[in-house]
Amino acid sequence: MTSAMRTSPSVTVRAPAKVNLELRVGPVRPDGFHGLATVYQAVSLYDEVTVRAADEWSVTVEGPRALGVPADDSNLAMRAARALAAVHGIDEPVEIVIDKDIPVAGGMAGGSADAAAALVACDWLWGLSSSREELAEIGAELGSDVPFLVYGGTAIGTGRGEVVAPVLTRGTYHWVFAAADVGLSTPAVYAEFDRLASDREIADPVTSPDLMSALRSGDPAALGARLVNDLQPAAISLRPELGELLTDGLSYGALGGIVSGSGPTVAFLAAGHESAIDLAVALTASGAVTEAHRATGPAHGASLRGVPRVD
Repeated sequence: MTSAMRTSPSVTVRAPAKVNLELRVGPVRPDGFHGLATVYQAVSLYDEVTVRAADEWSVTVEGPRALGVPADDSNLAMRAARALAAVHGIDEPVEIVIDKDIPVAGGMAGGSADAAAALVACDWLWGLSSSREELAEIGAELGSDVPFLVYGGTAIGTGRGEVVAPVLTRGTYHWVFAAADVGLSTPAVYAEFDRLASDREIADPVTSPDLMSALRSGDPAALGARLVNDLQPAAISLRPELGELLTDGLSYGALGGIVSGSGPTVAFLAAGHESAIDLAVALTASGAVTEAHRATGPAHGASLRGVPRVD
């Protein structure tokens, strides 16, 4: 057992949700994944993952979004912890406790956030001192969004989204996330994308210079006008009410709206703090959604929360 585990057998890491400001989807690659060109932004809606030394491997899921999240070896946080242990030849089981607040199956990468948090937490617990690059490389084998959530901020993702490069941004952006009551399956959305695109050739994806310019300017109105998601028509095809929700949000003053990732959460960009409050109230008061979460971006990636506990 490492000295870090003897002195601090428990550590908590907080990891953010993400929104895709732009998601361009290319043709299917030989490995079966679609090529992507995306611009990620981490936002201040978090899951917390606590890891402590244990006699056997286990995972527990708590919190307002726990329903439907697996608490077995298929959980991404558990897979991340085991992957890190395998790379370093570690045979020291951990108990993982996930406090979920990111919508599940909502296109905001909650499972990937948990995996990123578990990597950072176990790395600290085991005293490995891995670089973010090393953790991101392990995370890339678990899911396309995991490397970005190790880093956070705003970044371009290429390949299947796992190759991450930071993007220069200015200012803070105020978001309102309209959470659906029922999730959408990512494979189902991609299958619908393929069906809708079956009669045309899909071009190789590239990011928009105009979006990059908007981020550098720090102008939320410019950014709101350039939000694009190639999966949005597929998500709306499967859930037509998402199109109505987008229309509602724009009518209530949002600068722009987009289905987040594969959906069904819809992200609205507001002009500022007060505008975000007004928009969230309008969406819930009108009955358009039952829940609307406010968050800001960019946010830091998976990070130790406060001082690790000594149990």
